[in-house]
Parts: sequence; structure tokens; C-alpha cells
Amino acid sequence: MSGVWGNNIKLSIFGESHGKGIGITIDGLKPGIEINLEDINKEMKRRAPGKNKLSTPRKEKDEFEILSGYFNNKTTGTPLCAFIKNSNQHSKDYEKTKNFMRPGHADYTGKIRYDGFNDYRGGGHFSGRLTAPLVFAGAVAKQILKKKGIIIGSHIKSIGNIEEGYFDEVNINQQILEELKNKEFAVMDDKKGLEMQKKILRAKENMDSVGGVIECAVLDLPQGIGSPFFYSIESVLSHLLFSVPAVKGVEFGAGFNIAQMKGSEANDEFYIENNNVKTYTNNNGGILGGITNGMPLIFRAAFKPTPSIGKSQRTINVETNENTTIEVEGRHDPCIVQRAVPVVEAVAAIGILECIES
Repeated sequence: MSGVWGNNIKLSIFGESHGKGIGITIDGLKPGIEINLEDINKEMKRRAPGKNKLSTPRKEKDEFEILSGYFNNKTTGTPLCAFIKNSNQHSKDYEKTKNFMRPGHADYTGKIRYDGFNDYRGGGHFSGRLTAPLVFAGAVAKQILKKKGIIIGSHIKSIGNIEEGYFDEVNINQQILEELKNKEFAVMDDKKGLEMQKKILRAKENMDSVGGVIECAVLDLPQGIGSPFFYSIESVLSHLLFSVPAVKGVEFGAGFNIAQMKGSEANDEFYIENNNVKTYTNNNGGILGGITNGMPLIFRAAFKPTPSIGKSQRTINVETNENTTIEVEGRHDPCIVQRAVPVVEAVAAIGILECIES
């Protein structure tokens, strides 16, 4: 079943964009873990829509209700289930074009896969709305990891062709990640951030959209986490990252650039400092043989432009079996990258917790 993931930490995600609500069940959490609900709320607000002119005007508070697995501020050891009510749907926006397959969306593939019984409103179960439950699960995982000294943070590396610098893959520290978490637009270079925001607004004015790249870092991971081949750190994280709608590329460390290097340049040479094994460079992103080596874990995720745009596009009408055009109406993000920052961090936390609990 597509909505279930994990071996040690099992997730089951449910709901549709315009249904009564969405949610997630997390199985495998140990009993007695103290969970700070206010910290979860902060993570949910980072992702929530309708906060500014850069995002969709659809306003959802993303307030969650824990239905099970939580008692007296601690996990019980039974499945932890959270429900998030949908309160601001405009389902009629999708009724008149329900037979028009929106380019870039899962309308056509979803119709084929589920024999036409899928909920087409707002993308249904395929919608980015379903990342809210992922953020809830990730916020829980983050708190568990933080107790172990593991910190996760990220920044907007690029929007369209406007880029800021990379993380310092060797010396990145917790302070930088904490500062980014408190920014509404998570960039290290505020001047570049303003350029990125202008690009998003220009796309919005032109009834178009833009994509971008998020870079994430995981600090103070113990050495020896992960496995070779099928359950490598890269495999687990990539599986989750590609489950996030609109992610079309993932790279670790130097990523695709490593293919242009010589072995003498790409290899991360070792040294010992205060009895700790480190590397001078971090082209492999803190992972060797699928296993953490103690250096910062660095990866990037590429997001495609939001497919819902107001420009006229060619498509098909599956009811009449004819070629036609469509102008997508409704409330949509001109760029989803700024709201996806906590989502990337969330799935990273879930994946790391899965590997640590193995």
C-alpha cells in the first residue's frame, strides 16, 4: 500500500486535500518519550499556507489533534495518531475541469491507477497538502533526535537561476541552523533572498511558477549509522524525499559535481583530532558505504515549479477523448520551495530515526 512506510518506525499517512482532514499514524515509538506540543506547533506553522504573498492564499491553521498514543505528555508505546482538519476548501474550483488533465499533475496517472475513483479535488491524496502530516511526524522525530544531540536544519539554496552559497560542509554549526529556522524565508544571504522573493513574485504576476533547491544538514550524527546497499542512509532518505510531491532530484555531498572530479579531489582524506576521526573535505556528504562517518550529513533536494499555473496549457478531456486547453484556477503557490523547507527537514528526521532504531 502506497500510504505505509518503514520497518522500525512505521508511518501510515491518510486523507485528501479537500476531504474532511488529513493525518498520520506513527508506530514503533518507544513508550515514555516526552513530546513538546508547542515545538510541534512551531514546525507546523513553518509549513502552513496563507502566511504571505509568496504562498497560496488558502489559509489553513494546520492545528493537529492527537487521537492516540499520547498520555500525560508522553508517548504510550502504542501507535501515535494525529489528525489535521481541513477548514478552507474551495472544491468547486475543480468541478468544471474534473475531466481536464492538468499538465504536471497526477490527474491522469491517478485516474489510470485508481480506475477513476480517485478524489480529484485539489489533487486529492497526491496533493502537497499531505506534507502537513509529514511535518508532524518529523517534528516528533526531531525532538527524539535532539535528545540524542542530533540537529537538523536547511536553507533555500536556489530559486530558479538565483543561487546563494552552499553550507560549509565541514564546519557548519548548530547556530547557523537555528538562525535559519527562525527566518520566514530561510536563506543565509538575505540580499540573495530578496532577489529570490522578487523572482517568485514576478512569476506570480505572469501567472507562472518557479522551482528551486533546498540544502539540508544533519549535525552530530554518530558514526556507524546505516547499512550498505538497500538500507544505506542515502537509500532511506532518498525514498522519503522522493515521496514529497514535486521533488525531482536528490544529491548527497558534492552530488553530481563529484562526477567531474578526479579521485584525488573527490576522496575525503582522514585525520585525527582529539581522538576523533574527521575528514579534511566532505565531498561524500558524511556517508561512506551507506554508513555515517561522523562528518555533517549534507544533501540537496530539487523541487519542480508548481504545476498549477494560470497560463493556457494544452491538455486532454478524458470524457470526450479530445485535445483541449486549460487555465488552472484556484489558489496555488507560485513557488512551493519556501514552504517545503520544514518538510525536507521532517523527512530527514524520520529517515535518520528509522536508521538509528535499527
